[in-house]
Amino acid sequence: MDATERRRLVIGTLRSLEENGRISLEKNFMQHGSCSVYRHSVAVARTCLDMAERLGIRVDAESLVRGALLHDYFLYDWHTGYPGPPCTHGFTHPFIALRNAAADFTLTGREKDIISRHMFPLVPVPPVTREGWLVCLADKLCALRETLLQRSKKGGRAEAR
Repeated sequence: MDATERRRLVIGTLRSLEENGRISLEKNFMQHGSCSVYRHSVAVARTCLDMAERLGIRVDAESLVRGALLHDYFLYDWHTGYPGPPCTHGFTHPFIALRNAAADFTLTGREKDIISRHMFPLVPVPPVTREGWLVCLADKLCALRETLLQRSKKGGRAEAR
C-alpha cells in the first residue's frame, strides 16, 4: 500500500466514523500538549500504517485504522470531565472507549483488542494482535511527540510539526 492509498484509507474511514458515530466530538477535547483527541487519533492511525509498511508487517489495514481512530473514543475532556480520580484515567479510558465504540459501531475482534489494550502496560493484559501492538506503540510515540514537541500558540511560539 503506497502513501496515497494509506492516506485515502484513513480519510475514508474517518468520514465513515463521522457519519455514523460521535468521533467529531473529539475535536473539542484536548489530548496532549495543544493536540486534540481527534488529531491524536488520526496521527496514531497514520503512524501505524507507516510503521507496518516500513517494517513489512502484514496487517488487516481496515481494522488497524478503525481501531486506531477509535482507541481514545472516551468522549470527554480527561483534564476536566473525567468521572473518576484524574490519576486513574490512563487505566480506565480504554474500557470507556470500547464501551462507546461498541455502542456506536459493530467492532471486529481486532478492533476490540486494539481499543481495550492500547494502554499496555497500564492495562496489564497485552494486545494479542499485530494491529493491537502497532497501536500500542504508535500511541506512545505520538503522545511523546505531542507532549514534548508541540507548543501552544498562546505562548507566542508556533506549533512544531
